[in-house]
Amino acid sequence: MDYKDTLLLPTTEFPMRANLPENESKRINSWHNERKIYEKMKQNRKNTEKFFAIHDGPPYANGHLHIGHALNKILKDIITKTHYFFGENIRYVPGWDCHGLPIEQQVEVKLGEKKKSLSKSEIREYCRAHAREFIKIQSDEFKSLGVIGDFENPYLTMKFEFEADIYRALCEIAKKGLLIERSKPVYWSWAARSALAEAEVEYEDKEDHSIYVAFNLDTDALNKLDVKEASAVIWTTTPWTLPANQAISLNPNEIYVLTAENLIFAKALLENLVKLGLTDGEIKQEFKAQEIEKLHAINPLNDRKSQFLLGEHVTTDGGTGLVHTAPGHGEDDYYVCLKNGISEVLMPVDDGGLYDETLKAKGLFRADVVDEFVGLHIFKANEKILEILGKNLLHASKFTHSYPHCWRTHKPVIYRATKQWFITMDEAKLGSKTLREVALNELENVKFYPASGVKRIGSMIQNRPDWCISRQRDWGVPIAFFRDKATKEPIFDADVLDYVAKIFDVKGADAWWDLEISQLLNPASKYKPENLEKVMDILDVWFDSGSTWQAVLQSQNYDSGAYPASMYLEGSDQHRGWFQSSLLVSTAVNEKAPYKAVLTHGFTVDSKGEKMSKSKGNVIAPQDVAKEHGVEILRLWVGLSDYSGDLKIGDNILKQVSEQYRKIRNTIRFLLANVNDLDEITTDFNLLDKWILSRAKRAFDEAERAFRSYDFSKGFNVLLNFLSADLSGIYLDICKDRLYCDSKNGKQRRSAQSAMALITRSLLPLLAPTLTYTIDEVMDYAPKIIKQNFKDAFDLVYEPLNFDFSVDDELILLSRAKFFELIDVLKKDKVIKSTLELDLQTSSAKILALDSTDISDFYMVSRVNKIDEAKALAEFEIDSVKFKIVLSTAHKCPRCWKFVSVSENEPCDRCAKVLSSVC
Repeated sequence: MDYKDTLLLPTTEFPMRANLPENESKRINSWHNERKIYEKMKQNRKNTEKFFAIHDGPPYANGHLHIGHALNKILKDIITKTHYFFGENIRYVPGWDCHGLPIEQQVEVKLGEKKKSLSKSEIREYCRAHAREFIKIQSDEFKSLGVIGDFENPYLTMKFEFEADIYRALCEIAKKGLLIERSKPVYWSWAARSALAEAEVEYEDKEDHSIYVAFNLDTDALNKLDVKEASAVIWTTTPWTLPANQAISLNPNEIYVLTAENLIFAKALLENLVKLGLTDGEIKQEFKAQEIEKLHAINPLNDRKSQFLLGEHVTTDGGTGLVHTAPGHGEDDYYVCLKNGISEVLMPVDDGGLYDETLKAKGLFRADVVDEFVGLHIFKANEKILEILGKNLLHASKFTHSYPHCWRTHKPVIYRATKQWFITMDEAKLGSKTLREVALNELENVKFYPASGVKRIGSMIQNRPDWCISRQRDWGVPIAFFRDKATKEPIFDADVLDYVAKIFDVKGADAWWDLEISQLLNPASKYKPENLEKVMDILDVWFDSGSTWQAVLQSQNYDSGAYPASMYLEGSDQHRGWFQSSLLVSTAVNEKAPYKAVLTHGFTVDSKGEKMSKSKGNVIAPQDVAKEHGVEILRLWVGLSDYSGDLKIGDNILKQVSEQYRKIRNTIRFLLANVNDLDEITTDFNLLDKWILSRAKRAFDEAERAFRSYDFSKGFNVLLNFLSADLSGIYLDICKDRLYCDSKNGKQRRSAQSAMALITRSLLPLLAPTLTYTIDEVMDYAPKIIKQNFKDAFDLVYEPLNFDFSVDDELILLSRAKFFELIDVLKKDKVIKSTLELDLQTSSAKILALDSTDISDFYMVSRVNKIDEAKALAEFEIDSVKFKIVLSTAHKCPRCWKFVSVSENEPCDRCAKVLSSVC
């Protein structure tokens, strides 16, 4: 007889090889097209009170997705689906940021000279078409990553009604008095010819001059100090700003000295300046900063007077303690001059970073050299300025430091005073509180993941300046205000603003340029069109995205969940970007944060921890990972990674993730194959099954807690450890004998199958948020006992294992581990081929009292019995309990291979009974 034919071998059509790159796209496409899975998910939970919705931070509609996009969208998808598979009602509306400079620049390159002949609306239509093209591309790419959401009705900031809602948010802020227009130095991108918000600035290394310049004292200061000659020494790294110098700031709490060289420094810095060679350090006179306050020095470039002012911003951690002050080129400079009554702000630099005719009009260079500078780029002027300074240049060198750059053009920015629109942070317009105070208070009500995020954004809000929201470009939402021609005062009347918003609903923001004032003005208003003019600036694109909570969560145009959103989730750089702009717009309008929770992730780096760049050749594209390994591997990489820091990715890392995926898949396959003939679950479990169910419950409960707190790497670590160590490494291996060799309805076999079925039912929805494709595929092949009445993966709901078995397994597990250590030696020395050749003897009454089949299977030996005189192959002790490994004296069963038969080549009692029932 061929005993193999009598075994109940596992069977399933669920394939061992996933062939992910070949198969994923068909199934994922079916989710969005034929099966309409997002609608099904909403329908399945329509009666569920618990609700969760991530408000999507809009990616920019420009270019293909990179690995950072994939990380972000997959993490959002995993979290949304985690809430779904835990039984909650979910919403996810993807969105896109459509306005802004990068698109406009791309369009300018395409149009070339043609742009000059086009109207603003025509240019904007080209921008709109460019955005539409990449929204389609990115939408398809996001869907290919297994991301499920309302891709049929995404939010686009360039939709007409969306532009109107952005404008409405601006109007609400204006009505509350938080919006002001003033001339103030702001970050200025001369390359993009536009003001920048703080969030649009990134820092890169730049080489600059470091110069020490002597400003000779004017008569009033010389008389005060009772000297015939003396010079105040300033230090600066921006020589090009010296023509616009209007003051020299001193620290009011410092003592200043006049040295033997007739040079003035802060006393606290004298030692540094001696080392630099500017002075020998001999002090002729000491005086307080207040003694020369409001007196003057002479700018060596133009002989203009420079007034001494007191400023708390002056530090003594470098320089000379005397700060060159040009209110047109620095925020501290601006405020200290404003405080001291210097209302004129010199600004001799044009939009493109070139010196303009102001140099001549204000005499900012001497007449004999000024023509050399008009039209010259400021960064090219530094060397010439150093020449002109002559003997007043006491010391010059170059150094490299971190300097603000425009994040779009990657060119260094400058501080430049221009007339701009600002949202004020420190004027008490929200009841008795300022916008800064309300925003900081609201942060206390937000849950941050990781918790340190609140300190980071809180510090940024605490220290940020007023928000400059105006830009001088074409592609954006206009700051659509009318201004009185005579007074230049903006019109913030509600009826005027609301009328414009309604026009935008129908015609879009292009109407601001297309229509005359008479067509845009509410006919019922008290104003006459001929007395008004339009503001022609556009909004900072961060205001667009910062107001999406209103346009998406409150407009009723999207099935997106409630305001405030359950969660905002983006990269950690968005503490200074979208999280902050959203918080400020929301608190300005509603005095409430737009989110209940904020989760941040790190950046993607290569396997060495280095930033990805094309020049290094270490860029990993999500499309390439999908083609080689499969999207599921990319998703599992996200699930396995600690996203709170930077995430490493590379070929070796992806191969390791693929191996983990293979283990998960094969374990599921084994479970499916071995419960294929189970019709009903029993709860009359034996020892082994109680043990694995107790271990499963412990692992699943811990994984559930981790997943609910978004600690996916911890949750997966727990699950993988359980699957490999307890389930596959011990239990499934142990159970093969009873699964294959017992009778079909044998108690032990049905008990093991029931335990496996229960574990599988709970395991699948735990894995489904991350490995959605795989679990959906599993459900196609799952036997009825697993599938129950569900059609596919999206019908699953996680239910914890409710068994509370107490299995004292410490001695068993410790002794089993030691046993297999010794077995490895016995096999290596060719003493035995299989553990079934052995009996295990023990002095433990507790072990001997257990079911004999269960405990012998646990050690995978033929019998476990008490210690006798038999010769030991090996011996060991665990906590004074003795164990002895001996050769079995029974015969090998030709069917189950256990050494438990009475006669050679005869089946054991168990197998004989099974054979008699099937033959």
